[in-house]
Amino acid sequence: MKIEISQKKSNRRWYALGLVVVTFLSLAFVFNQEETLVVSANEIDVLQVEQGNVDLYSQAFGELFSEQERLLTSQASGKVAEIYLRPGTQVEPDTVILSLANPELDRAHQSALGDYNAQKVQLESFDLEQQNERLDYQSRIADIEAALERARLELDVNKQLSERGVSAKLEIQRAELVVKQEAKKLAFEREKYQHFLKVQAFQLKQRQIELEQLHQQVALLQHQLDDMQVKAGIHGTLQSLDVEIGETLPQGSVLGRVGSVDKLLARLRIPQHQADQITVGAPVELTTRKGLITGEINLIESVVNNGVVIAEVRLTSDLPADARPLAPVTGQIFMKTQHNALYVPQLAGLRPLSQLERFVMKEGESQATKKRIQLGDLTKGKLIIQSGVDVNDRFVSQMQDAWTAHNKMTIRQEG
Repeated sequence: MKIEISQKKSNRRWYALGLVVVTFLSLAFVFNQEETLVVSANEIDVLQVEQGNVDLYSQAFGELFSEQERLLTSQASGKVAEIYLRPGTQVEPDTVILSLANPELDRAHQSALGDYNAQKVQLESFDLEQQNERLDYQSRIADIEAALERARLELDVNKQLSERGVSAKLEIQRAELVVKQEAKKLAFEREKYQHFLKVQAFQLKQRQIELEQLHQQVALLQHQLDDMQVKAGIHGTLQSLDVEIGETLPQGSVLGRVGSVDKLLARLRIPQHQADQITVGAPVELTTRKGLITGEINLIESVVNNGVVIAEVRLTSDLPADARPLAPVTGQIFMKTQHNALYVPQLAGLRPLSQLERFVMKEGESQATKKRIQLGDLTKGKLIIQSGVDVNDRFVSQMQDAWTAHNKMTIRQEG
């Protein structure tokens, strides 16, 4: 009897232990079922991580602008008499855009022109007077030269007579004295003549300077009169016109602006965190609505404004049909080549330079685990991955709010 009672108690213990194990496994199964999210493969987009050398580009937005621009200003005060063209018109250097009127400028020009002509006649008369004075000096010098020649001749005659015993020694001395006096007189007169020529040259130069000043005054007034007909000055288009007919303007007023259309540059706004990675001469691809333009960085401004740096691009290819000043462009600026970079194509919800949580799985598996992924820069549709996944890993591109409570996901293949 004792032996039978012992066997029954032993079986009861095993039954109880089995019940506890079954209960624990059931609870674990239920718990795992709640933590593991099951999603159909047709409901999600899965990206596979690739690896390779990636050229990094900075995407920047901007616009085209004229390489050559000319600001139209009034060179003298005046009233807008006529307007011939409006903004957007194609112009040539000699195209007249508008005309100004200033009667006082006309009178000032006529008065200055009269003074110039009068001074010019006076200069011609003064030049003739100086020629006469030079001729008078030359005549006196010629007379002295003749007197010196006669004195030398008389001295020679006296010397010859003295050799024959006819002329006295006193006569020879007198003749020698006359020669010396005439020679000194000639030298002095010639020196005076050279000084006289310098004085005349100075006086003439002074008169010529006065005449040139009058000429410059006339030229300035004539230039101002010519500028009353406001011309474009360059090939291009009239970009703006800032005046209306009948408006009275002071000197220096801005009338408008003309810019070239066949010679353009681009101005791009580069994000500040990428500006130090871009160098002058870096290749650039610009996209307009109708085409692609290649270029290179011409200069980079040093001032940061609202988180962007302005860069100027010199264009190196033909321009598409829609290329004109102020046309918007999107630029891709080469920064560097990143070797063995991890990347995925960009999809909606993946923001560059951000952290995100996504369900990640190895290639060929259907079980995904939630991981934190650090994204880098975006370059031509490729989004660089800095950490969180390896090459050939796959992850779900979007994250729904209902999935955040789960750490695992099972992707169910349909069909």
